[in-house]
Amino acid sequence: MEVKSLEETISLQEIFAIIKKRILLILLFVFGAVLVAAVVSFFIITPKYEASTKFIVNQGQQDPSASFNVNDIRTNVELINTYKNIIESTAISGEVVQELNLPYTPDRLVDSIDVASEQNSQVVTVTVTDTDPAQAVKIANTTVTIFQDKLPDIMSVDNVNILTEAEHSRNPSPVSPKPALNMAIAFVLGGMIGVGLAFLLEYLDNTIRTEQDVEEHLELPVLGVISQISDKDVRNAHRPNRNRGDYINVQKKETI
Repeated sequence: MEVKSLEETISLQEIFAIIKKRILLILLFVFGAVLVAAVVSFFIITPKYEASTKFIVNQGQQDPSASFNVNDIRTNVELINTYKNIIESTAISGEVVQELNLPYTPDRLVDSIDVASEQNSQVVTVTVTDTDPAQAVKIANTTVTIFQDKLPDIMSVDNVNILTEAEHSRNPSPVSPKPALNMAIAFVLGGMIGVGLAFLLEYLDNTIRTEQDVEEHLELPVLGVISQISDKDVRNAHRPNRNRGDYINVQKKETI
């Protein structure tokens, strides 16, 4: 018996027929994936919150009568990358852990801190992620404060001013997980897996059911068919029809 080849062209009609045939399997994967994503997002993953504070890098002491110097701004922007490395070091995070008596190590605190700045901007944003929104606010503000206090000792410069402090809102929204996004991704992945499995099962299914299957796979002409008659059909066939006075002959076709 010849098996279908992968190179065989499948028409759109055949594709829709396969999807319709395996629709229950596809829906099972879709709803199963969405259900798993919902359970994981709402009940398993711990929500995390963000708090951000900003500081600006400028000259600590400037002469009001001095002219505007572009090189000073360029120098400050170049220093920002160095400041990022200092903030994300254990030299600062260790002080924060001691100050707030945090229940984890400085290295773990560093992983929850993100320092970013726009290109050619002197404003730096320090963002802290934590499972407790109030704790995230404290860590963000304390980190920038300690960095500002220790910077003169580290680099002998004093050009950092806090622009805005992190504030704790009454109803903070978690930044992760995002149930709607996770469920949407699970819906797409579940559909893709279901459709892929449907086509795989169809490809592996070599059962011959119809005359067309005989002609397509065996490349032989169909000379005839033998009808399949059940015991019930035989009994009905020999039972007189009182209304018409003849016999009932019910046949079901089975291709061979």
